[in-house]
Amino acid sequence: MTEVASTPRPSQAALALFDVVEGARVTHLWGRLGWQDIRRRYRRSTLGPFWITISMGLLVGVLGTLYGGLFKVQATNYVPYLTLGFVIWTLINGLITDGCAAFVNASNIIQQARLPLSVHVYRVVWRNLIIFFHNAVIFVGVAIVFSVWPGWTGLLAIPGMMLLCINGVWGGMLLGAFAARFRDVPPIIASIVRIAFFVTPIIWMPELLPQRAALPLNLNPFYHVLEVVRAPLLGEVPGAVSWFAMIGMTLFGVVVTFVVYVRYRWRIAYWI
Repeated sequence: MTEVASTPRPSQAALALFDVVEGARVTHLWGRLGWQDIRRRYRRSTLGPFWITISMGLLVGVLGTLYGGLFKVQATNYVPYLTLGFVIWTLINGLITDGCAAFVNASNIIQQARLPLSVHVYRVVWRNLIIFFHNAVIFVGVAIVFSVWPGWTGLLAIPGMMLLCINGVWGGMLLGAFAARFRDVPPIIASIVRIAFFVTPIIWMPELLPQRAALPLNLNPFYHVLEVVRAPLLGEVPGAVSWFAMIGMTLFGVVVTFVVYVRYRWRIAYWI
């Protein structure tokens, strides 16, 4: 009697890694889903997603005039700074808040189709990148008006954006899993993000703070996320502290998220 060799089952870590890699590979799928989300949001609209650009432009124009006068800062320095702050913060805010709902909002697809769960996180990141590039048009106009040219330094924004997107992926997986299990997570995270907006230099500039406030500012992770993208586009090199903080946060987040994803990935379909 011959024995049939049994095929060993892959470990949960291998399955989780395959999920992440395979999800990233099917770019056509999450790319199309992300575009579909944008088109659905602006269905039957004449200007479509350019309403995002218009609303952002009006917001920057009004706040730039108001706060520039209050802070007594030259418009040539303040308006480009404010514009980039809002454009990048909109991306950060979208990655965090939409990431919380990545799996819950895709519950119909998850329960009906056998797809890598990471597809829905990549979909969220891509959707928010589309919005980011629509908003970036505002900065192009502001840069032309105020003669802002970052030069070769602006290329440093590319690795900054890559790190931001990686953080968006692990953040979506981690927060999305917790939000699927505990539905109180999204409003809690939304409250934290709203508070973070006011304590992060978006409307105000770090130069306006007293010297003793420099340390608390460096402890704000959102400041470093903004700085590694905003500073190069303004022609400045981000500080080493911001790079180290961003890289450290990325590595720590990836490791923690992978550990959580390995353990709870298979339960997400039941939680939603």
